[in-house]
Amino acid sequence: MAQGYDRLAGRSLERLSALSDGIFAIAMTILVLELRVPVLDAVHAQKTLWSAGAISQEQAVLDALRGIAPRLVIYVMSFLTLGIFWLAQQSQLDGLATTTRRLTWIHLALLFAVTLMPFSTALLGEYIDLRLALVVYWLNLLLLGALLWSALRYARRQDVLGEAFTPELVAASERRIVVYQLLYVAAVMTAVVNTYLAIALLVLLQLNSVISPRLWPLNRAG
Repeated sequence: MAQGYDRLAGRSLERLSALSDGIFAIAMTILVLELRVPVLDAVHAQKTLWSAGAISQEQAVLDALRGIAPRLVIYVMSFLTLGIFWLAQQSQLDGLATTTRRLTWIHLALLFAVTLMPFSTALLGEYIDLRLALVVYWLNLLLLGALLWSALRYARRQDVLGEAFTPELVAASERRIVVYQLLYVAAVMTAVVNTYLAIALLVLLQLNSVISPRLWPLNRAG
């Protein structure tokens, strides 16, 4: 009975892909909720925009926007991160000839890590100067990368990859995941000097991941 259930459960790639699209979409939408419009009592109390206080109002809003700039940077970084992992997971799902119950659960675990991204993003946005907040964010990246790598490795061992996934492509994909995880570690370690430096490096890494397939065709595997 259990063996029959294992053969049938979690075998629909279409439903798994649909679930993945929905969870990524929700997580990417939730990210923006941390970008709250600053409430400035002095501005709201001013009833006429063209009054003598208009210039001071504009300056107050500009100063407030500067204050949320770090959160905006972290939002962009996390949006890029989710976009990168969505593309990576969808590439794997599209390349599967079939799936198994265990492989489906690995992908579900990856989606669990995706749902944690809004929390780790909010934590880093609130405590951007604290290394612990950055470490929590990095652990989220590590979990995403480890599960993505595990899914590909398991699919290769179970021989459920389609013909499009050649051994060379699989090896390049696994290598790309590992290399980027090592680069994430190197970037986070610079937080010993300054957390802003570490965040800037993480943003650059994510931007590179987005544009690198065009600049370096050999890296298309990721």
